[in-house]
Amino acid sequence: MGFFSKIKSALAKTREAFSGIATLFGLKGRVDQAFLKQLEEKLYLADVGPATAPIVERVRQAFLDKEITGEVMQFVKQEILNLFAGLDAQPHFAASGPTVLMIAGVNGSGKTTTIAKLAHRFQQEGRRVILAACDTFRAAAVEQLTIWSQRLQCDIVKGQSGSDPASVAHDAVTAALARKADVLIIDTAGRLHTQDHLMRELDKIRRVVKRQIPDAPHETLLILDATTGQNAIQQAMQFKKVVECTGIVLTKLDGTAKGGAILSIKQKLGLPVKFVGVGEKIEDLETFDANSYVDALFTS
Repeated sequence: MGFFSKIKSALAKTREAFSGIATLFGLKGRVDQAFLKQLEEKLYLADVGPATAPIVERVRQAFLDKEITGEVMQFVKQEILNLFAGLDAQPHFAASGPTVLMIAGVNGSGKTTTIAKLAHRFQQEGRRVILAACDTFRAAAVEQLTIWSQRLQCDIVKGQSGSDPASVAHDAVTAALARKADVLIIDTAGRLHTQDHLMRELDKIRRVVKRQIPDAPHETLLILDATTGQNAIQQAMQFKKVVECTGIVLTKLDGTAKGGAILSIKQKLGLPVKFVGVGEKIEDLETFDANSYVDALFTS
């Protein structure tokens, strides 16, 4: 399956929230208050959030200015697509040496599974991957990541339960350099964004890594659970204050009617969604493509 097919399937519940929107777009360019109110309702139901108001206002003003000359749907799709302009959704890799990915997110967001999916993806691209089990505070976290490393047949660096996460990160970078790994994925402790002392641990890991590889981490990806909608945005805002996030991985997109939260992430955080989880299989992690996302959102 290509990305469009996967994202279309994953957005099935979100498209249900847009049910009846085809009728709106059947008005062939006729825009009135009733249309704008219904459009606003559909966008809010899909958890588009704060991005809703500017989209609706843009449609209203464009109709008054006679910018809309064809079908309204095409205009709305383009307006949504414009929201993604200027963001680089492609993952960044180091010019030489190991690429270091630092992974953050609250427990239950799908962080460990996403790390496994990322590792599998990079392996399929021919890259040698090492995992760093720096989630030393949560019971069984190291064991879970170890099981994934065995399934994927990739190296893992870990410490004792309760050991210093930054120390494990240091050892992992040393191992990645020595073993000439292509990618090092660092798991960090799943935490509530309200736990300041644990949030500070994230910054400590980042500083330790940077001392060994000055331009690392090359990506700091925040894992967000799409099913939590706007709550995920609040989590992300707190994480962003502590670590320099470069992008979002939105998980469980196939299990929610809140797929519009991708637009909220852009509007509120100014961060690109780099990957989306579109299923439970190890290969069900896709690089985000805005054009396919918008097309799938409006496809019946």
